[in-house]
Amino acid sequence: MMKRDIDKLLAIHGATTPRYTSYPTAPHFGADVGPSLVPELISACGHHNQTSVYLHIPYCDRLCWFCGCHTKQTKRYEPVQAYVETLVQEIEAFGERAGFRPVMSALHLGGGSPSLLKSEDMARIGEVVRRVFDVRDDAEIALEIDPSDVTDDTLDGLVALGLTRASIGVQDFDPDVQTAINRPQTYETTAAVADAVRKRTGCTLNIDALYGLPRQTSERLERTIEQVISLSPDRVALFGYAHVPWAKTHQRMIADSDLPGRHERLSQAAMAADQLRAAGYETIGFDHFAKPEDSLAVAARTGQLQRNFQGYTADAAPVLIGFGASAISQYPGGYIQNIVPTNNYRTAVANGEPTAARGYALTEDDRMRAFAIARLLCDFRLDFTALAEQFGSSVWPVAERVKQCVADDGFALASIEGWVLTIPDDARSFARIVASWLDAYRTEGETARYSQAV
Repeated sequence: MMKRDIDKLLAIHGATTPRYTSYPTAPHFGADVGPSLVPELISACGHHNQTSVYLHIPYCDRLCWFCGCHTKQTKRYEPVQAYVETLVQEIEAFGERAGFRPVMSALHLGGGSPSLLKSEDMARIGEVVRRVFDVRDDAEIALEIDPSDVTDDTLDGLVALGLTRASIGVQDFDPDVQTAINRPQTYETTAAVADAVRKRTGCTLNIDALYGLPRQTSERLERTIEQVISLSPDRVALFGYAHVPWAKTHQRMIADSDLPGRHERLSQAAMAADQLRAAGYETIGFDHFAKPEDSLAVAARTGQLQRNFQGYTADAAPVLIGFGASAISQYPGGYIQNIVPTNNYRTAVANGEPTAARGYALTEDDRMRAFAIARLLCDFRLDFTALAEQFGSSVWPVAERVKQCVADDGFALASIEGWVLTIPDDARSFARIVASWLDAYRTEGETARYSQAV
């Protein structure tokens, strides 16, 4: 394994990088472009036999300081209930405009904390989705869970929704780290919720854990990963904490002095990955792990792994429709993002106005680069010859630039032989940097700010 001078590497390549859950990334979406793209999105639903649906619930009953999501805290349920009413209206309006029932292969409720929904609202959401969409019998129904929200009523709602996969946020079980991020959550509570959800729904389980958190040490993270493994999740997402206080002002509650340095971050990530692999989990991409029989692991082994706004996924649907404030839709022709402020979103729905606020129509060059970046981050290998067979001769100037980046690199982040670009196993942590070599929008004059590259 090659030892790299991390400080020098990041000084040359840049200390921040997009996460590439889309290409181009969201900062490049254009204002007022979204509404004009909606007819094309609907048409795409009709031309493809798989559509995914994402519902954004932008409310939490506590605000975690590490959070980078579009959400707000509420101590009352009335705003949430009113929001669900608006969400139902938006889904119904989409169905009326489409005039047909798109086939739905996956539904994901994210937030915020969708687990704070009452059972009658979960049931109502499930009913309208099944009325507007032709839901496949094997559709995946996933929901993000904050264990502190879960009651018997929550479990009733998850059953009514038809839950097939629960995603439980853990972050870190150490009490001092939890104090630093305003996320008190005991292992005992988490284990009880995981057990109850599995027993009631028969679902699979994903656990989210973070490295690079304030006051987090390798020893504390090691103990957390031991506890995570004891829960026997089917999948584990091991994300690096993204400290972006200029974009998420509540992150200013986290002292910079409490954050581990980049060397400690990398050490934490490597240690946790080794623990998970030793426990039998397979490495998926650069930040996911799964049991060998899980669909994510199967997709990775067979070259079918995908990457979208939820990160790594086995969901192969070419169309993703986002409902709710700030939700993003993705289809072969581009991206559409809904109005972000919740009140403005609700007003638009009430007045029968478009909820789409921003968007981006992909060019052929964008489509080629988007495909190439996704395959590189999923497979850590990109065959430019095969890419040219799919997208034509415009691939070769990009391949030449990447070849030059490899030659100038000096850190062995990637190699290129016979026009096949490969990222070695010990450089997976830097995969986003290699992906940026394919990004036409990454220039010295770019003003968009991103999270840490490693």
